[in-house]
Amino acid sequence: MRSFWRLLGYMRNYKLFVGLNIFSNVMTAVFTALSIPLLVPFLEILFERKELVTDKPETLSSIEGLSQYFSYQISQIIIENGEEAALVYVCGGILSVFFLKNLFRYFSLFFMAPVRNGIVRDVRQQLFNKILALPLPYFSEERKGDLMSRITADVQEVESSILNVLEAIFREPLIIIGALGFMLYVSPSLTGFVFVLIIFTAVVIGGIGRSLKKSSSLVQEKLGVLVSLVEEGLSGLRIIKGFNAEHYQENKFKKENNAYRNILTRLLWRRDLSSPLSEFLGICVVAVLLWYGSRQVFSGTLEAATFLTFIFAFYNVIDPAKSFSKAYYNIQKGIAALVRIEKILDADPQIKEHPNAQSITTLEDRIEYRDLSFAYRDQEGPVLKDINLSIPKGKVVALVGASGAGKSTLVDLLPRFYDVEQGGVFVDGKNIKDLKIDDLRSLMGIVSQEAILFNDTIYNNIVFGMENVSMEQVEQAARIANAHEFIMGTENGYHTNIGDRGNKLSGGQRQRLTIARAVLKNPPILILDEATSALDSESEKLVQQALVELMKNRTSIVIAHRLSTIQHADEIVVMRNGSIIERGDHTSLIEKDGEYQKLVELQAF
Repeated sequence: MRSFWRLLGYMRNYKLFVGLNIFSNVMTAVFTALSIPLLVPFLEILFERKELVTDKPETLSSIEGLSQYFSYQISQIIIENGEEAALVYVCGGILSVFFLKNLFRYFSLFFMAPVRNGIVRDVRQQLFNKILALPLPYFSEERKGDLMSRITADVQEVESSILNVLEAIFREPLIIIGALGFMLYVSPSLTGFVFVLIIFTAVVIGGIGRSLKKSSSLVQEKLGVLVSLVEEGLSGLRIIKGFNAEHYQENKFKKENNAYRNILTRLLWRRDLSSPLSEFLGICVVAVLLWYGSRQVFSGTLEAATFLTFIFAFYNVIDPAKSFSKAYYNIQKGIAALVRIEKILDADPQIKEHPNAQSITTLEDRIEYRDLSFAYRDQEGPVLKDINLSIPKGKVVALVGASGAGKSTLVDLLPRFYDVEQGGVFVDGKNIKDLKIDDLRSLMGIVSQEAILFNDTIYNNIVFGMENVSMEQVEQAARIANAHEFIMGTENGYHTNIGDRGNKLSGGQRQRLTIARAVLKNPPILILDEATSALDSESEKLVQQALVELMKNRTSIVIAHRLSTIQHADEIVVMRNGSIIERGDHTSLIEKDGEYQKLVELQAF
């Protein structure tokens, strides 16, 4: 239940609404409790068993005194206006009490609505913020679709299963206490049967709830798998169709979909058992009460009207008890979803900022990799081994080598996408672990091999994450990236929406937008990871010229497979199997007739 109390902790942000909800629930319980004894005079008048009270009670400080005073007032009405008039007054009183009871019941729901929806918003926002804050290694272990399921389906499950029944949790116990108080006052012996029912119901329903929590966890996990399959299907639709793999994907989804249905069906069977079971138990106790109570009526120890009112009071226990047991079941079901959410909220961020981290605003001297070795996981071999590399300010360093040589990993360590355990990365002699992460990353402009764009306008994709940017600056960046011409040819120019992941644009156009984004940021450090790989020959030449101008007097790290694009680099670093095997400029490396020469010859061929 720790997760449940943690969820309720979010209510601190809505103290006013929670207070008004609690007040409304208390008033609902009070008027529910008042509605029970009001039936006694009605039944006594109806059955003509009312003994008139002519003496006004001396004190009203006890329940007995209040009851006598109420009977005295009814008696006065009967004496002065007759029994029909008294019935009208009693019925009016009953209507007033039930009106106020239902009015406050509505108020309790009214005040809980912003609390319930506000908590869902807070949890979803906190979950999304944590997903953005988690490091890249976390996502290599998780399925994207499962994470999407947690922030959508699991959060919605928490809303419907837990927050939706908070009214029952806060209201029903008060109503049960009020009804039980009246029942104890009327007949303690009859009330004993009610306690037996409540205890027995709690044991039975509690057992169902515990088994339900396990099933609910499986249901949410299966739903996460389904969402993952849908996400993979949409992302890989071109390949699925190209390889005629529709039938394979259909069967794969069908298998998981059927498994989800079967688990969900068993879960619903158990959930739906709680309400009829508690109702049947209630009827069993009612039957015993009718038998036992009738004996007391026949023996004269209990008035018939009082006994019927007791049965009504017992009904006011059964109905809230059913709601409470159903709410308990739903909470168990929702906690399973909440636990899945907490796995993200409580995930270790791994890459943490030092409490006394230093600020940095620009690159003054150089970037250094010192005695650096790195592995993604402890059980796997190192991806980088004994790297020592110095990149002076204003120089262009190119990383080349076969796929899997460790080039992208080496670059990813600089903005702390991953943390180094052996050796270190230094900027101006300071270990990047001692620098503020935001400051460190603000020094860099990154253009990755895959063009990462968002379902937004061209303008917003270029200025992404930047503020106070003028249209003139955006256009200038687009011209440098050779993107302005095709942008103006779109439907709404810079305000054209480019679709999901920029799918309305060609590959070369998407890449040029990411280059424009880096140009606009104007950072002291440029990281170009195959930045021109998606361009045609003509566009590549134009963009390459722009990049050469852009990299002047700027520290740049360029990863390239097309060696023609890095011939003018100040230093070319050749990597193989995570190690640096050659370094130098283009001319000196050609003269060595080593690995770089082989790569050049392969590309020339």
